[in-house]
Amino acid sequence: MENKEPVADEGHLARNRLGIAGVVFFVVAAAAPLVGMTGAVPMAIVLGSGAGAPGAYLVVGLILLVFSVGYSAMSHRVTNTGAFFAYVGRGLGVAPGVGSAYVSLLAYLTIQLAVFGFFGAVMTGQMNATLGIDLAWWVWALIAWAAVTGLSALSVDVGAKVLGVLMVLEVLSLALVAAAVLLSGGGPDGLSPGSSFSPSSIFAGGFAGSAGIALTFAFASYIGFEATAIYGEETRDPKRAVPLATYFSVALIALLFAFTSWAVVSGLGSAGVVDRVVEISTVDGTPLADPAAVLFAVAEEYVGGWLATLMSWLVLSSLFAGILAFQNSAARYVFSMARAGVLPGALGRVNGRGAPALGTAAISVISLVVIVLFLVAGLDPVVHLFTWFSALAVLAIVLVEILVSIAVIAYFRREGGGSGWSTLVAPIAAIAGLVFGMYLLVSRFGLLAGTATEGVDPTTQSWGLSGLGWFLVALPFFVLAAGTAVGAVRRDRENSQAISDLVR
Repeated sequence: MENKEPVADEGHLARNRLGIAGVVFFVVAAAAPLVGMTGAVPMAIVLGSGAGAPGAYLVVGLILLVFSVGYSAMSHRVTNTGAFFAYVGRGLGVAPGVGSAYVSLLAYLTIQLAVFGFFGAVMTGQMNATLGIDLAWWVWALIAWAAVTGLSALSVDVGAKVLGVLMVLEVLSLALVAAAVLLSGGGPDGLSPGSSFSPSSIFAGGFAGSAGIALTFAFASYIGFEATAIYGEETRDPKRAVPLATYFSVALIALLFAFTSWAVVSGLGSAGVVDRVVEISTVDGTPLADPAAVLFAVAEEYVGGWLATLMSWLVLSSLFAGILAFQNSAARYVFSMARAGVLPGALGRVNGRGAPALGTAAISVISLVVIVLFLVAGLDPVVHLFTWFSALAVLAIVLVEILVSIAVIAYFRREGGGSGWSTLVAPIAAIAGLVFGMYLLVSRFGLLAGTATEGVDPTTQSWGLSGLGWFLVALPFFVLAAGTAVGAVRRDRENSQAISDLVR
């Protein structure tokens, strides 16, 4: 008989709280496909490969599915809420494992902060335009902060239920738009799948040009999918749930992005889609000033104005769901690192419901401090908080994914077991794809983060970063080096907690 209220102790999260669906809810909510469709996809179409942008999302999805093969193979051997921390530690040793933990924590913390800024800005505009409530972005950000902090202090299944409702509505709205356009046969040029999914369309302009930009935005849109293993300790059957949740999450996110963006391209007309997206998104003479209007226009034309209105509110719920998902991920990394002795031990305690309460509190305090600092400094929540931190987070995650793939190869070469495909071929292919993604992200960082140096047009030129841009690019590598040094110190100490945690 299932234990409905697992008893927690100070060193472990509550067991049996989540099933496969619960893990998927957290992961897909973190990826926020509706936000990506209203923000990144129009950018990928106009600045990138035009009608071939849907294919770019499919290509990146396939790369990440290949990464998931080795990632899932490792999940059969290691069940740890530190996920990347434990996997890299098992394969490459304690020191680089700790280094990867610090980089992962940097990624989850910064992406959550980025979404706080975007949520505050979108909420301000939406509430003012529809209800006449005129509050500053930081007020809405702090309201979301309080709600997320409260939900995260509860058991993880409570958050999963909230995310489940929000995610289902989000996915259904995107699926409805895609189905309506595709079943209608598309717009003036029909469906024309070759315009979106043929190699000549996807890679038009080359990797140093428009195709590289589209692929860069696609890589940036998938952050969060790798969080499945973080919830391993809280699932009912982690060795089965984590691999299935990983594959299902990546496939669902890829299909949502690829087919919904294809529907947008088809609905507007593949031949003239760039001009149409520019026309719809232009505000006061500025193209792409309102990228969300593109998806809403297609929804209104093919389904009805009611869906466009609903989706404008679902963007907000999607952002909130993303904040909650990343809060949970970051809190569990703090918990795991504290339990391993590389953060203060007090942060490795759980409350009576089995949630990492002190880890949650630590993340909440840091978030509050950063929001207040951006407020005091008068920095913009989108131009600065969102773009700087989201670009940094994506770069950090891809760096750790490369380390994980290397660790999978090293671990199974040493320990044996597993098939050649899952423990060697797929990880090698994933490393190649992820290194390529890293190159795109760094070379186009000025476009993603808005940190191009003066005189450089990031839409047409690679590299050309400002001092801030280079600092943000270097930060994950610096954190990796510093964390590795911490891990080396811990490894050399007698009865190191880090070692015991990394071999769970």
